[in-house]
Amino acid sequence: MHISELSLTNFRIYRHLEVNLPLGHLILVGSNAQGKTSLLEAVHYLAGANSPHKGSHRQLLHWLAMQEDPQPHLRICAEVVLKNETRKVDIRLQIDKNGKDREPRMTKHVFVDGLKMNVSSLSGVVNVVMFLPQNMVLVEGSPRDRRNYLDTTISQVDSVYANAVRDYAKILTQRNALLKKLQERQDTMLEELEFWDEQLCEKGSVVVARRARALSEIQDYATNIHSELTNDSEYLQLKYYPSFDLNQSQDNQLTLGLDESFAGTTVSADEMVALMKDNIVKLRKDEKRRGMTLVGPHRDDFRFEVSGIDLSLFGSRGQGRTGVLALKLAEMEWMRDRSGEWPILLLDEVLAELDLQRRKDLLQRVHEAEQVIMTTTDLDMIPEQSQARACIWNVARGTLSSAS
Repeated sequence: MHISELSLTNFRIYRHLEVNLPLGHLILVGSNAQGKTSLLEAVHYLAGANSPHKGSHRQLLHWLAMQEDPQPHLRICAEVVLKNETRKVDIRLQIDKNGKDREPRMTKHVFVDGLKMNVSSLSGVVNVVMFLPQNMVLVEGSPRDRRNYLDTTISQVDSVYANAVRDYAKILTQRNALLKKLQERQDTMLEELEFWDEQLCEKGSVVVARRARALSEIQDYATNIHSELTNDSEYLQLKYYPSFDLNQSQDNQLTLGLDESFAGTTVSADEMVALMKDNIVKLRKDEKRRGMTLVGPHRDDFRFEVSGIDLSLFGSRGQGRTGVLALKLAEMEWMRDRSGEWPILLLDEVLAELDLQRRKDLLQRVHEAEQVIMTTTDLDMIPEQSQARACIWNVARGTLSSAS
């Protein structure tokens, strides 16, 4: 899989860009704030219409578009070449500035091969794996950061999951709004709450089951990669913590250690729904008192354990970097085996975060990918062997030029 043509309109620093991207490795060299990361972000956006960076979608628009255009918009278009076909992806964001007394409204439109689709239809069209210095948030950050990682990763290759996550978010919003009302109206509207319970459990059980299965599969790759990176001196496990459990624990969470192969258990879809419902009933009073849903995949988490040590609590910075690198390399191999296509690999200034041996390990493992785009402010960070087999472009104030 690779992108042959990329067009950007009003995206970050790029007022307008038309570029043919090469196969193989592409190195983008330039100072900070020149557009290197924005180009990678645009490619990433094609996979699921979301940014790997925090912030609102409005921040993606070029500042001149917001100031000068009567109907500000951004557009990302690409021609994606797969093994057996070529697809065209077109994503547009429109800002409606009409109405002085209200916040501008943003609309998002996704087109695949000229047909208007929902965002989940991007699943399997463009697959990307992005390495960022901020990836350490997967170890050091919040459960929300780790859930977002799972949602972004799994949705790229599993359209059922992508749809379930989208539907679950809508249902959760409706149910939370109803719980807020129930704080004031006591036992009225209980029938409506039971309706949303059914919807929540139906979609939530799909998300939990597919998360556990995907994480279990990714761990199989990550454990082996981590052993190689540490010369077999440490053993990596990924521990999944859903919000509802099979055996009630004191903190209302079950550690589904993936060495126990949760995905391979005999729990059926109906049994999963029933388990989630049981836990909702147990926490009904607390939910009504707090006005929020306390059971469901929106409260899940997963952790890195190395030789039995939780890296978020006791691991060193070096152990955390190695664990995250193993996870991202595993994600790459998992996507390739799931889809039959190498994902597009995006490396944003990650080599500066790694020692010389880790740089070599990373570049060695990604060299077979059809398309790798990496950024750097210092070309010397990249080994000469990797430079020799790559195209090198300079990036300056949103303009691309060949280094040769």
